[in-house]
Amino acid sequence: MLDDRAKLLMKALVERYIADGQPVGSRTLSRASGLELSPATIRNVMSDLEEMGLIVSPHTSAGRIPTARGYRLFVDTMLTVPKGEFTGQRLAPDQPQRVISNAAHLLSSLSQFVGVVLAPRRSSVFRHIEFLRLSERRLLVIIVSPDGDVQNRVIHTEQDYSQSQLVEAANFLNAHYVGMAIEEVRERLQREVESLQSEIATLMQAAVKVNSDAIAEERDGVVISGERNLLALSDFSSDMGQLRRAFELFEQKAQLMRLLDVAGQAEGVRIFIGGESQVVPFEDLSIVSAPYEVDGQIVGTLGVIGPTRMAYDRMIQIVDITSKLVSNALSHQK
Repeated sequence: MLDDRAKLLMKALVERYIADGQPVGSRTLSRASGLELSPATIRNVMSDLEEMGLIVSPHTSAGRIPTARGYRLFVDTMLTVPKGEFTGQRLAPDQPQRVISNAAHLLSSLSQFVGVVLAPRRSSVFRHIEFLRLSERRLLVIIVSPDGDVQNRVIHTEQDYSQSQLVEAANFLNAHYVGMAIEEVRERLQREVESLQSEIATLMQAAVKVNSDAIAEERDGVVISGERNLLALSDFSSDMGQLRRAFELFEQKAQLMRLLDVAGQAEGVRIFIGGESQVVPFEDLSIVSAPYEVDGQIVGTLGVIGPTRMAYDRMIQIVDITSKLVSNALSHQK
């Protein structure tokens, strides 16, 4: 356990390093902490902190920088988050894809790091369906979900349909299948396919496949904004290997989704510090994340990815307010 003096010095060291990006020496720490301690006393405390694995001396520098464990202690026990700085931000209710895209951009622009949003799983229930004849044996299927999300997909059929046949089929489907989940529709079709008109059965099966394919594609639904912001950071510009690993993470969306899935399993803002566990397997990156809701149900996660040397208090504010904005926009865009 740290005594009060060690906690004050640790807090001052982390805050100074976050602000300057330079190893913090005993003289700088004495000024930053406001404690009237001799440089020798401060060096002794820093030595103790180093033995505990909270700080480390990079290369031959006389100064110290926080370790992943040191950042974790700072975030969990020393961080104070002011309120109100970003309360003027807005996200207008809109189609879900646009809300998600705007949220990723907002996270990136406010943080000057990378904004990521794990899109909600697409609803398997449909509110309305239409078929439009584009050319011979070529149709446009339009499926509208209960929240107003619209899917458009061109399909090819084995036989040709007239537009009047397509309208008749759509009217039948809208009258008998609206409000049902695609899984229910698929089971019901299997039971009723013999009694349905052949064109209705065929077109409904095609629509089921379109919606199922769209839901499967949503598993890659990570929206990323601001990757180029990392190019301007001194934390990465001096080490192209670090930068390359960061960009590989953004390209491997499946790994990002796993990170955000973990983050979405708890309420409120969570912080994952690179190097402290396999959750974030990159020592130089940290993630500040929070879940967002639709009508009180958690449906996705969003966050900021940046260097471990980030202003965590500011990032917490940004992520927290953005999660509330997204929840509000998605819950009221219907």
